[in-house]
Amino acid sequence: MMRAVIDTNVLLVANEQHADVSEACVEECIKRLQAMERTGITVIDDGFRILSEYQHKTSLTPPKGVGDVFLKWLLRQAGNTARVEQVSLTELEENEFVEFPDAALQPVFDAPDRKFAAVAHAHPNKPPIWQAADCKWLD
Repeated sequence: MMRAVIDTNVLLVANEQHADVSEACVEECIKRLQAMERTGITVIDDGFRILSEYQHKTSLTPPKGVGDVFLKWLLRQAGNTARVEQVSLTELEENEFVEFPDAALQPVFDAPDRKFAAVAHAHPNKPPIWQAADCKWLD
């Protein structure tokens, strides 16, 4: 079964809220989110850091794009362990996690994106992180 941690920009690209991407990138993000809804397992943190970021950057009322629809689905599924797996993160300071895969790299990694790497690394299966159009993970 497909399992992934999903960066917020995948939802934004699927919503066509990102100007600097190709039509092929938009289509790929839409395809992946729809496939995740059908058969995948989305991995998030149990402190709702990822869900909060999604909600802050998308529109739920009414949902306007595929990313919004995906978030609405994810919020409904959040307690369904067959479709959503939650991992615990230990936050030392804001956007600084014990579970981040490389302590030396953490200070130069984009602070708001550290949670995605920490969630993937904390999960026993080390799922991939889906991301689109984000060039600021590392300076």
